[in-house]
Amino acid sequence: MTTVASVRTARRVRRSRHGREQAEAARLWPVEVLDVDLGAEDSLDARVARANRTILVARLHGRLLGVVSQPPWCPRPDQSLRNALLQRFGAEVQQHVGSYGCDLEGALAVTAPCLVRRRELLSNAPSVSVVIATRDRPQLLKQCVDSLIRQEHPPQEVLVVDNAPTTDATRRLVTGRADWAGLVRYLREDIPGLGRAHNAALPHVQGDVVAITDDDCVADYYWLSAVLEAVVQGADCVTGPILPVELRTRAQSWVEEYGGFARGYQERVFSLDTPPCGDPLFPFTAGRFGSGANMAFRREVLARSGGFDPALGAGTRARGGDDLAAFARTVLSGGKLIYTPDALIRHRHHEDYTALRRMAHGYGVGLGAYLTSLLWTDPRLFLPMARRVRAGLVHFTSPVSDKNRGMTADYPRELVRAERLGLVTGPGRYALSRWDSHRAARRNASGRISAAGAAASRAS
Repeated sequence: MTTVASVRTARRVRRSRHGREQAEAARLWPVEVLDVDLGAEDSLDARVARANRTILVARLHGRLLGVVSQPPWCPRPDQSLRNALLQRFGAEVQQHVGSYGCDLEGALAVTAPCLVRRRELLSNAPSVSVVIATRDRPQLLKQCVDSLIRQEHPPQEVLVVDNAPTTDATRRLVTGRADWAGLVRYLREDIPGLGRAHNAALPHVQGDVVAITDDDCVADYYWLSAVLEAVVQGADCVTGPILPVELRTRAQSWVEEYGGFARGYQERVFSLDTPPCGDPLFPFTAGRFGSGANMAFRREVLARSGGFDPALGAGTRARGGDDLAAFARTVLSGGKLIYTPDALIRHRHHEDYTALRRMAHGYGVGLGAYLTSLLWTDPRLFLPMARRVRAGLVHFTSPVSDKNRGMTADYPRELVRAERLGLVTGPGRYALSRWDSHRAARRNASGRISAAGAAASRAS
């Protein structure tokens, strides 16, 4: 029988544990994410010294070398931050200097041979349109669009798709900004679903390349330059790393431990002609190709494939997988996907644990739905996928797999269980989502017929 004393004791224990957790959070977070360009003269030593913890994004003339966390990594007391990072990324720096002939001591960023070469390469580059699907987040959208306007290689247009909005705040933002006039266009798609929202923009796209990001992202200054550089080199699809804007809470750092959105800092080419070594799951592990908040396609590639699966994506019962399906279909159809670390996007991770749990579950659902989508549209893939089931289970469950080895001891097992439960339910949810999509299409068709009939009656 529970007594008043035992209840009070339990409360004191919970308060004490909560106090320890808060103290630990204060010691470890926030984590500042700082850019350090080793080709620049100015130093970040003072800013790093003031920060509690930092993640340093090391670059050379804007090109990404790698990322290091401080601590555990720290320069020696007698070293400047720049010299310590030059030593830490010595191999990457030498590769950069050897490839482009850059001078670490003399060339400023604007005159560095690597960037001069890129500007010359892009002088006749294809045009690019950026698509952003959004729902009731005008403040985040504003920051995202502003980062696109400031690009080294600005887009021809930005298409904002307002997906099943509950207010007109997004429309008022887009149509009310004088500095966005002629560049940013507003579209509306009333049926929820990220795949459907992206499809709604495709008939209106004018650029040769369709670059896609999310409203809670901020594009790096060189993002579109790097995307187009890869397209000029033959890519049908381009992806890149997604780093956090900030890490203010433990939940945000767990997103990075969960796998984050970066896929390394070396360029990788994925195609059926050049399968990656040591990946028995290729080409079905589309999560290794990149993420939907940072992807770009040649417009004709999306036209040939019919765009995105409207039964996939956030806002549907499938919860996700629209990006994975698009990546996999690009590669399976004989296309080339290039992951380039220079095409950098920054993302605002979920700050609270509840949202993180929903995200983990949604990723599991989306993965199961994506695999089901491939089979639904092409049953011939059944045997190739069946041969990879065992390797897939190892990848998904082994604590030493690429997927799980980054998790720390305090990573909540509940998040792992939520993702695995989502994976199991993904196929059924995809079937329901297809039914939802079919019914929505029928309603839309009926509405258009009714509207055309009413218009004809008025005309007569």
